[in-house]
Amino acid sequence: MRVLLSTIGSRGEVQPVLALASELRALGQDVRLCVPPDFRDWLSGLGFAVTPIGPELRGRGRPAAGDLRKLAEETVAAQFVTVAKAAEGCDVIVAAGALQLAARSIAERLGLAYVYASFCPITLPSELHSPPPMPWRSADTPRAQWAEDARHLNATFGPTLNAHRVASGLEPVDELQSHVFTDRPWLAADAALAPWPGPAGVVQTGAWIHPDSRPLPEEVREFLDAGEPPVYFGFGSMSAEAGLAEAMLAAARAHGRRAIIARGWADLAVADAAPDCLGIGEINQQALFPRVAAAVHHGGAGTTTTAARAGAAQVVAPRMYDQFSFADRVRDLGIGAAHAPGALTAESLAAALGTALAPEVAARAREFAGRVRVDGASVAAQRLLTTAPVASA
Repeated sequence: MRVLLSTIGSRGEVQPVLALASELRALGQDVRLCVPPDFRDWLSGLGFAVTPIGPELRGRGRPAAGDLRKLAEETVAAQFVTVAKAAEGCDVIVAAGALQLAARSIAERLGLAYVYASFCPITLPSELHSPPPMPWRSADTPRAQWAEDARHLNATFGPTLNAHRVASGLEPVDELQSHVFTDRPWLAADAALAPWPGPAGVVQTGAWIHPDSRPLPEEVREFLDAGEPPVYFGFGSMSAEAGLAEAMLAAARAHGRRAIIARGWADLAVADAAPDCLGIGEINQQALFPRVAAAVHHGGAGTTTTAARAGAAQVVAPRMYDQFSFADRVRDLGIGAAHAPGALTAESLAAALGTALAPEVAARAREFAGRVRVDGASVAAQRLLTTAPVASA
C-alpha cells in the first residue's frame, strides 16, 4: 500500500505523523509525507519522501482578521495543487490536524481512501464538550457552538473549496465540518490523558508517539548531574512576550530550583549566564523529562503526552486552540497545574509551579505515567492496513 500522510502545522503535528509513518514503513508500506517546509530536511534525512506545502511557519505571526479570507483562499489553493501532486499513485490519504480542508476532495477525485485524524478530543464535534476557544465564538451550549463553528467554516473556506471542487469535476459540498471530519474520524490521543467522551463513531487509536533514541547533549547531562532535578520551561513553536525567560528563571528560583529553558521558536534566552540556568535548543524530551522536577510548557498534545508518560508534574500555560483542553486535563487529573489565562509573570509562574511541585502532585504524576500507552501509532498503522479500502465510505 502507498500512503500519503498530510499535515499543516508545527512540530507538534509533524512528529506524531512521523510516528505513524515509521510504523507503516516497518510493516513494509510505501509512505509519503506532505508537511510544511520547516521539516523537510529532518524527515528527508530519515529516508521519507517529502513534499513541502505552503510557506515556512517559523517566524510567521497570526493573520489579522482582514487577512483571513485571503489566507483561506491561499491555503485551499495550495492544498489542491500540492497535496494532489503528492497523492498521485497512492491508495489512501491520512489528513492529520487542523486546516486539512482539501484532502478529502483530492481523495475523492483520485478515487483514494481517506482518513481524518485529530490529536485532541475537543477538535472533534460532540455535545459533551465545546470546540477549541476562538476569539469570534459566542458563549453558548456545546451544540450551539459546534453549529456556529460549522457556519464559520462554511463562510470562510466554503466558496474557495467548492470553486476548486467544481473545477476538478466534483459536486460542491454543503457542509464542510462533516465533510472534512467524516462520520468516523480517528483520535490520535491517549485514552487516559484525553479520552473521547462520545458519541460513538470516533476511533481512538491512542497517541502517535515517535520513539526518540537520541542521547542528551553532554552539557545537559552535566547540568542534570550537578544538582537536584531542575524545572524545564519550553513553549515550542509559540511566540512569547518580552522578559518571559527571565520570569521563568525567577519562578524556578522562588522554589530553590534550577532551570532548563528551551529556546524554541521564540528564541527564549536569559540575559545572565547563571550557573543555575541552562538554555537549550531542540532536544529529546523523552530522555529529558524523567529527570526534571516539573515541566512548564504551552500544552501541545505531544509535549503534554511526553511529560505525562515520563511521570513529570506539569504546569500548562495554554496559548491557543487545543492547549486549553490539555491544561484542564492536567489540572483535573491532579498531575499538575493549569496557569490562568493572561500574561505570564514570575509571580504567576511561581504560584502554578508551587502546585506542581507539591509532593502529592508529583506522586500522582509518577503513578499516572503507567497509564499512558505507547502503542497508538502501531494501532493506527494496523487499522489503516485493514480498513483503508473502506476508509472513505
